[in-house]
Amino acid sequence: MARRPARARKTAEKAARKPAPKSTKGVSGKAAEATEERIVDAALALAGERGWRTISLADIAEAAGMSLAALYTVLPSKGAILEAFARRIDRATLAGLEPAAESEDSVRDRLFEIIMRSFDALEPHKRGVAALMADLPRNPLALLCQGTRLLRSLSWIAAAAGVETGGPLGLLRVKALATAYIWVLRTWLGDDTSDKARTMEALDRALKNLEMLATSLPNLRRARGEA
Repeated sequence: MARRPARARKTAEKAARKPAPKSTKGVSGKAAEATEERIVDAALALAGERGWRTISLADIAEAAGMSLAALYTVLPSKGAILEAFARRIDRATLAGLEPAAESEDSVRDRLFEIIMRSFDALEPHKRGVAALMADLPRNPLALLCQGTRLLRSLSWIAAAAGVETGGPLGLLRVKALATAYIWVLRTWLGDDTSDKARTMEALDRALKNLEMLATSLPNLRRARGEA
């Protein structure tokens, strides 16, 4: 199965040719970002080795080569570390995308491309993500927080693909996309193919099902006599 539709490949190539935007951050901002990334990398690596629930902030500080006080200054909780990780994935997923209004691709093609970009960004941390998926259900509060964070990320992905996310219907679309994403994420975790063929197949099937659902909803509402 081809990784990308032809138009999506063209879009990616065009984005790759664009010069990188100049950073507006000062030296201190870059240093803080580098420190944050070091903490996140250390936490995800430890999670992959020992599980997320079993590691402490002290363990993460030691693995990151810093004091606990320094860790507290940058990312003061495990939840904050996960939030920083999610922001990093979001930035990598959305960077360089052509505006939906300027794209000739279908919404489904754009969703496919953007979601696969998110899995590319997650790939270096696959073992850590697997540990999170295994441990978070045992902590209802953390699971709720990460579920809310996932909806926020997928709202950005949906908007980048040209999906209307406003109002109750928009929220319903994002929640449906989140359900599909989690299902595909589980496939990705077990995908040992070099080109993510199993993941792409699962994503293509999930998006096809969502497209069929979106098409059937207006007909269902008319059949019920709803406006």
